[in-house]
Amino acid sequence: MSTPTFETLTLTLADHIATVRLNRPDKANAMNLAMWHEIRQAFQWIDTTPEARVAIIEGEGKHFTSGIDLTMMMGLQAQIKSDCDGRTRENLRRMILDLQDTLSSMERCRKPVLAAIHGACVGGGVDLVTCTDMRYCSAEAYFTIKEIDIGMTADVGTLQRLPKLISDGMARELAYTGRKVLAAEAKEIGLVNRVFDTPEALRSGVREIAATIAAKSPLSIRGTKEMIMYARDHSVADGLNYIATWNAAMLMSTDLQAAMMAQMSKQTPQFLD
Repeated sequence: MSTPTFETLTLTLADHIATVRLNRPDKANAMNLAMWHEIRQAFQWIDTTPEARVAIIEGEGKHFTSGIDLTMMMGLQAQIKSDCDGRTRENLRRMILDLQDTLSSMERCRKPVLAAIHGACVGGGVDLVTCTDMRYCSAEAYFTIKEIDIGMTADVGTLQRLPKLISDGMARELAYTGRKVLAAEAKEIGLVNRVFDTPEALRSGVREIAATIAAKSPLSIRGTKEMIMYARDHSVADGLNYIATWNAAMLMSTDLQAAMMAQMSKQTPQFLD
């Protein structure tokens, strides 16, 4: 199957695993406007491509990403400028909402998204990885909410998602201070699931986890992501009601039959995409 081509990303699909790689290594994978748009396009493609059952996002070169491209930031004024001050501010709000939507495309994607983080994960990179289902890093990786050091409030998702991943007090400390969080601490506070010794071990290990997910019932995996995302933002009672309705619609599938038969025969089940 042919995959889309991009200016700032590479996208591959093999063994039901889609791999999105940030590909501006000469700029430390700084997130320019083209990259923001292409991330959304890539995950829309993954969402609608049945053969893609799970996705990995990683970075080319020395770093995962240095965050939003400062050249892009400096050019914002010209893009939003209007003769009317109110319209200028409206344009800025719409641009922020569009950048938020780009990263939210990873949450909307029905397939699990695994982040493999090496080197720096700065500013907008933290916004990005908090949208993923699971985060893994290599031993030299570090994270920092850099926006506070350039005189702004992070506005693309970190402040909304990070307190749901780690403790509220720790999220506040990192957001207020902008300090670096090294790999070991990231694991300790629950920002990442696991730390691998090297970037090479990271990519191999994350791909192994992705392969395990890809071998499961795709319909059940998609349902599980839907339920976890819903439960994050709703009450327990709402979540229980939703899963009852969901399974009333989805439970009686060929995946259920294939999995049960495989359990009884001690064979590996084969599922439709």
